[in-house]
Amino acid sequence: MTAVTCVVSVVLLVAVLRAPQGDVTVARLGPAALMLDNLAVAMAVLVSAISLVVHVYSVRYMADEPGYVRFFAMLDLMTAVILLMVTAADLLTLLAAWFLIGVLLFFLLGFDTTRKASGRYALWTFLTYRVGDLPMVGAALLLWHGYGTAELPELFARITANPGMQLGGVAVVPLVALLLALAAFARSAQFLLHTWLPYTMDGPTPVSALMHAGIVNAGGFLFNRFAPVFVHAPDALHLAFVVGLVTALIGSALMLTQNDVKKSLGYSTMGQMGFMIMECGLGAFSLAVYHLIAHGLFKATLFLNAGNVIGDSRRDDGVPPDDIYSFVVERRPLREVQKVPWLWAALATVLVPALVLGLSHGMVAADFFHKQGSVVLLFFGWVTGAQLFFSIHKMPSESPLRTLTMVLLSFFIVVVGYTLIAHTFESFLYPDEELRDAIYAAASINVLAFDILVVLVTVALVGSWLATFYTHSLEFEGKPGTRWNAIYLNLYALFSREFYVSYIYTQLARGTLSATKRVNIWLRWV
Repeated sequence: MTAVTCVVSVVLLVAVLRAPQGDVTVARLGPAALMLDNLAVAMAVLVSAISLVVHVYSVRYMADEPGYVRFFAMLDLMTAVILLMVTAADLLTLLAAWFLIGVLLFFLLGFDTTRKASGRYALWTFLTYRVGDLPMVGAALLLWHGYGTAELPELFARITANPGMQLGGVAVVPLVALLLALAAFARSAQFLLHTWLPYTMDGPTPVSALMHAGIVNAGGFLFNRFAPVFVHAPDALHLAFVVGLVTALIGSALMLTQNDVKKSLGYSTMGQMGFMIMECGLGAFSLAVYHLIAHGLFKATLFLNAGNVIGDSRRDDGVPPDDIYSFVVERRPLREVQKVPWLWAALATVLVPALVLGLSHGMVAADFFHKQGSVVLLFFGWVTGAQLFFSIHKMPSESPLRTLTMVLLSFFIVVVGYTLIAHTFESFLYPDEELRDAIYAAASINVLAFDILVVLVTVALVGSWLATFYTHSLEFEGKPGTRWNAIYLNLYALFSREFYVSYIYTQLARGTLSATKRVNIWLRWV
């Protein structure tokens, strides 16, 4: 059945590609209204493809587990509900699918009823989703009450015609955009609402693959579905950029300090969702969709292969016997490993990624420097590429230049491919050029403040990289360079304890429970 769904999704995608640009088909299926536009069919292909892979994997993975039929029934129902969400053409259908995803995820994560941890974390996920449902319901009620329709195409047309609608002296569209952003933050595990994501690994591996590859991406879909709303709410986009940036940095840092494979993948997903929300905050809505598609396919593969990695690590821990270890580590002469001079390596780290990114974007968009969203995306691409070059410089190699050349070639191919596909995808999702420009304009900030911020961050990053290169060169030459070790250890302790967010939430929950018990006892005597 899932294979048929995947084939139908591909056929619909081909039909949409052949249809006139901007054409939207709305169909009724009982009480539900379904919309087949470019965004809907692209998401449908992604969901059905990932679901097909998960189903095939689950046939053998769940073969010896009790509740085999129950698992596949819930998995099929989850796939159907996600497809209903991405194709929903009215607010009621979208709300119903949005809510049912959280309910079904609770049962899938707690599938193994014999494990208390599975049930506990499934309940925590369910509660977090319910918190995120509240702003979603509020946004739907405001839109319906303010514009008098629940049909999304008609609703967006009325918003475009009258974006300044007010209820009780309060502007409807900015408030709705803020509520939708909060709902997306909860569903896509943004910072302070992320604690449920890394702790859902006690569920079956196929559920983890489906959740991290498809369900958690709902925040990016929500931003794109309500793009006509966000285009009139720049404050909500600025908030999304800040929240996404913080989540991306913290999620990536926490990923690097985990000693559990699945938990590390969970924080990796958190970081990628931060980048996705940040892209929405920059106005690059189509790039966020492309990001979630690429991340979904990639992360599904990682989760389904996580068991093999864990099994291999248990069979071979990678630590050689003591005598070999002592010989290799303690007696290896330094001259066997060559290093590029630190200054040349630093210049290559700073300049090469910037040149590659600038040329690749210049090939497809001559005016990309006129959009702040494009500039910030280039900036983060430059930072990522520079970090890659720095990591290669730190790796011991008998031929560092050859390694650097291979990395440069791979980086160039990936960046050019990513850029070409991203710009093509933007024209596919948003054929209306005026809407694309309006979204970028809504996400922009004061030009002078933007330029000052970019310059300050660039100077800080380049200075820190130069200092790190120089310090690393001293350590390689055997000179003392350990004065930062205490700071590194403290940062590692902070990251490994996940910023104590879960601990703070636990203490707040215990304090609230204790207070309610005292109030209950007091009320008995009143």
